[in-house]
Amino acid sequence: MSHPVSFLPKWGAWYQADGTTRFRIWAPHYEEISVVLEDGSEMAMSKDEKGWHETCFSCQPGARYSYKLSPETLIPDPASQFQPDDVHGKSAIVDQHAYQWRTPQWLGRPWEETVIYELHVGTCGGYSAIIKQLDALSDLGITAIELMPLSEFPGSRNWGYDGVFPYAPESSYGSPNDLKALIDAAHERHIMVFLDVVYNHFGPEGNVLSQYIPEFFSSDRQTAWGQAINFTLPAVQDFFLDNALYWLNIYHADGLRLDAVHAIAPQSWLQDLVHKIRARCHPERHIHFILENENNDASLLQAGYSAQWNDDAHNALHVLLTGETEGYYGNFAQNPTQDLVLALQEGFVYQGQISPDTQKPRGQPSADLSPTSFIFFLQNHDQIGNRAVGDRLSTQIDSAVLSVAHALLLLSPHIPMLFMGEEWGTKTPFLYFVSHSDDLNRLVREGRQKEMAAFSAFNSQEKAHLIPDPASPETFRRSCLDWAERNQPEYAEIYETVKKLIAVRQEHIVPRLRNARAASSHIWAPGAFAVSWRMGDDRLLELFVNFSDTDITMLTGYAGVVLYRSDHQDRKINHTLKSHSFIATLREGSER
Repeated sequence: MSHPVSFLPKWGAWYQADGTTRFRIWAPHYEEISVVLEDGSEMAMSKDEKGWHETCFSCQPGARYSYKLSPETLIPDPASQFQPDDVHGKSAIVDQHAYQWRTPQWLGRPWEETVIYELHVGTCGGYSAIIKQLDALSDLGITAIELMPLSEFPGSRNWGYDGVFPYAPESSYGSPNDLKALIDAAHERHIMVFLDVVYNHFGPEGNVLSQYIPEFFSSDRQTAWGQAINFTLPAVQDFFLDNALYWLNIYHADGLRLDAVHAIAPQSWLQDLVHKIRARCHPERHIHFILENENNDASLLQAGYSAQWNDDAHNALHVLLTGETEGYYGNFAQNPTQDLVLALQEGFVYQGQISPDTQKPRGQPSADLSPTSFIFFLQNHDQIGNRAVGDRLSTQIDSAVLSVAHALLLLSPHIPMLFMGEEWGTKTPFLYFVSHSDDLNRLVREGRQKEMAAFSAFNSQEKAHLIPDPASPETFRRSCLDWAERNQPEYAEIYETVKKLIAVRQEHIVPRLRNARAASSHIWAPGAFAVSWRMGDDRLLELFVNFSDTDITMLTGYAGVVLYRSDHQDRKINHTLKSHSFIATLREGSER
């Protein structure tokens, strides 16, 4: 099996085997558009009745080009496949046939085997630098890396959610072939690669679509990040459908994580998207689609999406571990233990109830969904980076409590996700950083301070200076991982514990995940509970969890084969759950 490089997106410049390049752009209110090359030569495009402008002529890979909309207006290609000179520069022709894949037969891995490692390519050193870490990630037990958004963004420092060229992998990280080499190298190690894509908005700087093709956007709807995209138009739908297929079939990605889909309307487009993609990919490939969705729409998970980032589970656990209740954590302040247990059993905490922060209903019933429909995490880029000083969980809680949290994360039937450096408990912050133009940097800086003023630690002018400047190169530098740190003795215990937990998961839990379902739960005290699932082979997976500072007496004790237990747990006493301890068992028999 090989991925079809004959795939031809409807938008953009596509270099073809005969040495010609087809150029195509949708701009219905322009009558005349031409392609202008860097040597000044110009080729007129023909326009059809639907607003598409197209031409085809001999043009070699690497050539720079622009679209001429008027004598005074030249723009990069909105569907550019490479922006070597950043968002305001010319676009470059890419020969997508040139890279010679070493793993053309790769089909991916089943979803149940997934252990995700989210990373930011820039703070890891670029595409090529990540290749050097793949052996260590494979040895750890990681089966999928999830790359934060790669779409070309302004400057060289950005989380990626300000991208404006969805087909162009970020040039400051390396070339398109460097990205392909990373994906190829991951596949050689049986590691899947998921790409985080942003289909709900474009960034504020370099967005040529909003400036010159206003039809692409809704005139009457805004998102939290800017003008909403008009998904009612076929040309717009094609732009994003083809973009998904482009990453999957040309770059051989194994799946996509769709950012903030609650900002996309109509939602029916999302349901159509996953079916259209699967119909145009090799039927034997394991392709996975992940959602971020504040609305907790169980219907999308029932419609073919693999899983959703479960913010509810994270938020309940975070409140339980840290006691923080400001901001959206207030929605889980009343009984975080109960909320966490509900999330472990049924997925969403909010399944239609009124959310205290908005006073509106949120979510849909999710108890019928598989546990693998939910991605569980202790940390991610949002939950660290949206904190004012980017502090990680390892700096907020005791190491014994963190160890219990890692055990719960990696041995529950939900799909686990680690954020880069978490596996050794790094204290390196992950801060919010940008590199826009000066005026926009100022607005971002002011907006960040205003946002953080809602929190007591930063709610005065005197405290505002504590918030790192997002536009400062130092803010980015402080967020860069030191990979050698994981070899230091102070981090060895956390690293070895995480590695052991992943190994237990792969041996005992993964083979039983298909058709797993929630069984029962019991809460003894705040932070102390048991939760169980009936696994696919009808055995009962039971997790006994005690985050509290006191020992808990369990009247019935625990039975079955012990898969994992905290080192300080007394092996001779099976009816006492020590403080800050965890036990996982697998047994036959009826539900508790």
